[in-house]
Amino acid sequence: MTEAERLSKRLIQLLSCSRREAELYIEGGWVTVDGQVVEQPQRPIRDEKIELLPGAVAQTMPPVTLLLHKPAGLGCGQGANSVLQLLTHANRLAEDHSGIRPLQRHLQRLELLTPLETDASGLIVLSQSRSVIQLFKDNGNLTEHEYVIEVSGDMAANGLKKFAHGMAWKGVALPPCKVSWQSENRLRVAAKGVQPGQLRFMCESLGLQVIGIRRLRIGRVAMAKLPAGQWRYLSPSERF
Repeated sequence: MTEAERLSKRLIQLLSCSRREAELYIEGGWVTVDGQVVEQPQRPIRDEKIELLPGAVAQTMPPVTLLLHKPAGLGCGQGANSVLQLLTHANRLAEDHSGIRPLQRHLQRLELLTPLETDASGLIVLSQSRSVIQLFKDNGNLTEHEYVIEVSGDMAANGLKKFAHGMAWKGVALPPCKVSWQSENRLRVAAKGVQPGQLRFMCESLGLQVIGIRRLRIGRVAMAKLPAGQWRYLSPSERF
């Protein structure tokens, strides 16, 4: 049996390439070991069959941003009931048109930037990109989020006007927002800087009972037809 050695070292021997090129091929998902893609240059190899996939390029893989449709009932923490359990390639949208080749490393070291309450559903953003992370940390409160709120009950007089202007929460005046009836039991709300519990409080203050909250859009990026529990890549042309 051949003595074990690093996958990157074996690839250097096969391709007569540099160590860095070998690492980039492997990290980019271009190398298979007995037919299975392996992304770890340090993977111990003995007598397995090593192949370089057609079209392979030795270049640094850029960080990615994922858009996930969070179902109601899953939390945004690290526990067993976390929405993070949905981050598998099996849950990737089949019609993802981003052009990004899926890699296992894309599901690691992601920061959840737009959490939702456990009983809410809709679009959330997870990213590895420093620029995207910084965008939300610095200007997150300036980005408009759009929601559909399913309600029951009768809204107080001038309720829409009060919802859009003049409400206060936790002793602080809320900024104006856009609100309209989508149907007899659904409100459509577009607002900036929404805090956990805020929308429920606003509805209940006006005599409505909240049945469900779903986020449809963050900035210029909409959830569209992304099914609950599935995710897709933010395409290079999309901007929040």
